[in-house]
Amino acid sequence: MKASFEPYILKFKNPSGTSRGVLTEKLTYLFKIEEDGKEYVGECGLFKGLSFDDRPDYEEKLQWVCDHIELGGVDELWNQLREWPSIQFGVEQAFQSVSVNRYNDKYTDKLNPDLYESAFSTGDKGIQTNGLIWMGSVDFMREQIKEKLGIGFKCIKLKIGVDWENEHHILQQLRTEFSAEQLELRVDANGGFTFEEAKVVLQQLADLQIHSIEQPIKAGQIELMTALCASTPTPIALDEELIGIVHQEDKFKLIEKIKPQYIILKPSLVGGIRGSLEWINAADTYEIPFWITSALESNIGLNAIAQWTAILYPEMPQGLGTGGLFTNNFPSRLELRGEYLFRNKQ
Repeated sequence: MKASFEPYILKFKNPSGTSRGVLTEKLTYLFKIEEDGKEYVGECGLFKGLSFDDRPDYEEKLQWVCDHIELGGVDELWNQLREWPSIQFGVEQAFQSVSVNRYNDKYTDKLNPDLYESAFSTGDKGIQTNGLIWMGSVDFMREQIKEKLGIGFKCIKLKIGVDWENEHHILQQLRTEFSAEQLELRVDANGGFTFEEAKVVLQQLADLQIHSIEQPIKAGQIELMTALCASTPTPIALDEELIGIVHQEDKFKLIEKIKPQYIILKPSLVGGIRGSLEWINAADTYEIPFWITSALESNIGLNAIAQWTAILYPEMPQGLGTGGLFTNNFPSRLELRGEYLFRNKQ
């Protein structure tokens, strides 16, 4: 067995706006294992400016993993990579593919491997997703909303926190046209509000029966976030707040302290499947629901996230619809049909 990696730059079809700025491209890394003439691939979905392991020595650490692949399994490597969550996930994907496909004589599609067994992975069942609306001009956001509604999405998530007056107006118009029973509205602030602003916004969102708001204030303000979650009229979902918490005991402590209404898990940012499961264990202790979201991975990472999400039997819309954002994405069996993500049969 030997391992290697290579960088890959994903190009956005359209500039995508967030409260951190406009994205036109995204660097990611492909982690590869070769064994007995077969190649297994995982994606280390580094997210510049957001990933806990966005460090100058990132490629050096990837090379360390390649040099120590003889450790012989994801358990040892994963435990030594707690400070490197996106690398954890890429290594985890590759080893999962090895485990499932090592003795599969029909294994040929290294970019779309079978990883977890479910009705989704065989193409018999889809996963309901939310329609993501990117920041931009009011007209641009309206056009996106019109498109998503036309496709048939019953849950829409809007990025907010740059121009709240106009964003609020859009939400008001949507709610005038569609009741909460007809259309679930989620918003994601990416930490775009101050504590005082957030208190006002949370009430305005409640008046519109908004399902939830992701990360209303910047991560790391634990006491302020605790205060918001304790009294909020709109459910709060922790997102960026989870990034950088790498030890299981610290995850339990954070959930116990803040007691959010939801948590959102992005495997590339929280240590892959195992890191996500640690958060799920902590959330379950306090009966806090969760959903899974991709983080601008290529179709390689999205394939892994979607297959894993399916075995959790999700009951609410998941955030897995980013595969169509890039001009140079990899071939994929994933396909959005309306609001449902399917994995096509071979």
